[in-house]
Amino acid sequence: MKYSFDSILSQGKEGDWRWNLPEYFNICEACVDQHSGTEKGEQDALIIEDQVNGTANSVSYNALTKLTSQFANLLEHYGISLQDRVLIRLPNSIDYPVAFFGCIKYGAIAVPTSTLLAASEVAYLAKDSTAKVLVTDSAMWRELEPELADTHIELVLLCGEDDSSQKDSGSPSISTDNKVTVVDLTSDLDRFSDDFECHKTSVNDPAYLVYTSGTTGFPKGVLHAQRALLGRLPASRYWFDLDDKQTERIMHSGKFNWTYVLGSALMDPLFHGHTVIAYEGQNDATTWPELIKKHQCTIFIGVPTIYRQIAQKTNYTGDDLPSLKHCMSAGEHLSDEMQSLWEQRFGRPIYEAIGMSEVSYYISQNKDAKVVPGAAGFVQPGHLVQLLDAESKPVETGKEGMICIHEDDPGLFLEYWNLPEETVKARHDGWFYTGDYARQDNNGYIWFLGRKDDIINTFGFRVSPHEVERVFKSHPEIADCVAIGEEVGPDKTLVSICVIPEAQAELAEQQLIDFGLQHLAKYKAPKKVHFMQEYPRTKNGKVLRKQLIQEIKSKGLS
Repeated sequence: MKYSFDSILSQGKEGDWRWNLPEYFNICEACVDQHSGTEKGEQDALIIEDQVNGTANSVSYNALTKLTSQFANLLEHYGISLQDRVLIRLPNSIDYPVAFFGCIKYGAIAVPTSTLLAASEVAYLAKDSTAKVLVTDSAMWRELEPELADTHIELVLLCGEDDSSQKDSGSPSISTDNKVTVVDLTSDLDRFSDDFECHKTSVNDPAYLVYTSGTTGFPKGVLHAQRALLGRLPASRYWFDLDDKQTERIMHSGKFNWTYVLGSALMDPLFHGHTVIAYEGQNDATTWPELIKKHQCTIFIGVPTIYRQIAQKTNYTGDDLPSLKHCMSAGEHLSDEMQSLWEQRFGRPIYEAIGMSEVSYYISQNKDAKVVPGAAGFVQPGHLVQLLDAESKPVETGKEGMICIHEDDPGLFLEYWNLPEETVKARHDGWFYTGDYARQDNNGYIWFLGRKDDIINTFGFRVSPHEVERVFKSHPEIADCVAIGEEVGPDKTLVSICVIPEAQAELAEQQLIDFGLQHLAKYKAPKKVHFMQEYPRTKNGKVLRKQLIQEIKSKGLS
């Protein structure tokens, strides 16, 4: 492997870590081309299980190198310029890495977007990013077309089956008007040479643009450099625990567009020459263990909800999944009860991590330290992270501070897209101020508290909603819960818990209030309970806490 942890990171005599970044670096070359023509060349880079087709499609590193080269040559043919944005709205498929890595190989900027977004939301991203190209599934185009009229989109590349009567089997071009050329990518790609040398990008050149999930208003673009991939090398060693002497088989339960999946289930595994297994289609609790067993996966990556479903709704045990060495989780906190139950049932831990769109994952649990219930783990070696107070000074051990990441971290984003004031607000005085708060104990464990506006101020006490949720998620009759601060009068805020009960559960408010008092300090224990069927969420599944509070306030739920 050309870019190993030990060649990029070195530790000084005093224990400080130093990054040794190359002058030029291209994510496609690192993830795809470097393996082509080697012993890894004919190995599967990616396997897609497609429920609709009922088959598993795969692509080798050699084939992916050729396909991304054809994609790059196609962009050149249609006059796309360097650093033009290419909006990618695709399901999990072979087309996804072809488009994503092909953009970066050419020198354009890939813009991953969710298939769950409404057409109007896609149009907003197209306008904000001023994307010139849209890569999407044929079945999605009819809905998108009218919404994109006022955008900069000039070229539309359609993937997959196309039942449109517009398609002319004699030509790869489906339609052309004065503004937009619509092309059947599946047939058009074959016209182009499979030889293309990766654009010689600087390590600091932009590579991809992701959008935050919109918890604070309109989605905000986060622009990442080519070096972002190198910035995740600490995670590969201290969270993934990748064994580069053999081929790991890694499966994620999510979609490639999500930053969490884009890194942990596409770029990172391919960077190290491993095999990714992804799934497209409807799923239930049995889907994931069945796929782990079928594909002999060594690492499974998911979110707490997935682990909860598997543990509660299937009879699988560790004996059924002998290939699995460990699991990984992020996105929300995994309850202590679920962590313990999983280890008892499967004999393997779930390693959690904290990350964000601006820097991916940088705090995690790992095999070399005991998993402490409630703790997020440790700062990964290589990342310089401090908990700072309001005056940007390090807080004492055990005290609450904002998580701040040194601005020299290669995993850190370049800028907020077209928002220079927001960038300066978040990046200054040598640090990136994440807005997330935590405390660190005497053993170095990080205890995540959440964002400042999530923390509940009740009668002079500060309560982390995550701490309350961690306790209530251990209740056997609670499927999910969200803790909030509920204003019930002037300067009077109570801790409340919004609960989704398990099916057939019979829960009463007083029963849960008593449960809180048994397991939490009195000031942390919820004083009110709201029973719900669902929460308002972003397209990526994160709970919109402010919207939830507003809904409860307006509806007077009880």
